Amino acid sequence: MKQCEMLVIGGGPAGLSAAIEAAEAGVQVVIIDANEKAGGQLFKQIHKFFGSSMHRAGTRGIDIGEELLQKCKDLNVEIWLNSLVIGVYDNNVVAVDVKKSLTEHELVKVQTKKIVIATGASENAVKFPGWTLPGVMGAGAAQTMANFHRVLPGKKVLMIGSGNVGLIVSYQLMQAGAEIVGIVEAQPNINGYAVHASKLTREGIPIYTGYTIIEAKGKERVNQAVIGKVNPDWSIVEGSEITLDVDTITIGAGLKPLIGMAYMGGCKLINDRFLGGWAPCHNYNMETTTKNIYVAGDASGVEEANTAIEEGKLCGVSIAESLGYLDSTKAEELKKAIWNRLAGLREGAHGTERTGAKQKQLEEYTKAMEG
Repeated sequence: MKQCEMLVIGGGPAGLSAAIEAAEAGVQVVIIDANEKAGGQLFKQIHKFFGSSMHRAGTRGIDIGEELLQKCKDLNVEIWLNSLVIGVYDNNVVAVDVKKSLTEHELVKVQTKKIVIATGASENAVKFPGWTLPGVMGAGAAQTMANFHRVLPGKKVLMIGSGNVGLIVSYQLMQAGAEIVGIVEAQPNINGYAVHASKLTREGIPIYTGYTIIEAKGKERVNQAVIGKVNPDWSIVEGSEITLDVDTITIGAGLKPLIGMAYMGGCKLINDRFLGGWAPCHNYNMETTTKNIYVAGDASGVEEANTAIEEGKLCGVSIAESLGYLDSTKAEELKKAIWNRLAGLREGAHGTERTGAKQKQLEEYTKAMEG
């Protein structure tokens, strides 16, 4: 059985940051990632980050990803690629399906002292007639195809959802050579930043606010989309239907935390829409109600890459302190600085609600441990 001090499930921005922070203090770290390259969402983010210089404003996600991977390499962090955690068991034992080749797999058991769940999030689906046709996919899937695999998912694309993901992915698909037929948003206003939307409207891309997808048409794959204006009760305004010629429909309808490992580990969960749905409770150190299991990034509540990085750092510092690699005074100083940066990141649109949701996680953790 493989032994390590800290096992990180997921090699995205949260997992890599947790590993770096702990390894810098001297902790032996192993990262398990199901993909052929670690880095998660960062390697799909070819755009420059927004925000402050403290959080890498003006730097592209792919460059941040390369930097984090290089730090892991310099710190001798062990990264298992094409490897899938399939079980979390008592005594901090984790079962890993390691892909050796297209046809060969190996089951490896790992015993660790600390576990970090940094599995990220999955895309929400929108169901409508024809939603299972080839050519209908999540916005994240389209972004992965275009930015990571360099494969254009389609030539005439309709985006469902005007959040930042929908707007950014639409622009990136346009840059890759696709025609964006339109963006459909059921709310009366766009959900993402105006700076993203204005880049699209300047290119003549229509944004249909107050509209929703009614149906996808096609036989072997989608070739038309029918959209319509919505009434206040979400019914379709009679006669408002518009038929658009498309070969791809991408859905940017939000994300939800991937909580399978937390659920398997017995972690208490709470439900809050500003977390993206069900998410694990955690304390000030990002430790869940299951001792020695920590959570960071979108797996703890859907936000964005900078927040994931900071939460990962919290895990790394907390674990290094718990294992005796950092004294409590230094650890507390680091954790306080991280929490202050997180508070800054959570300002702005829906900041109060998002901060309240994170506070709820802390409160529910306390109740669970006291109960």
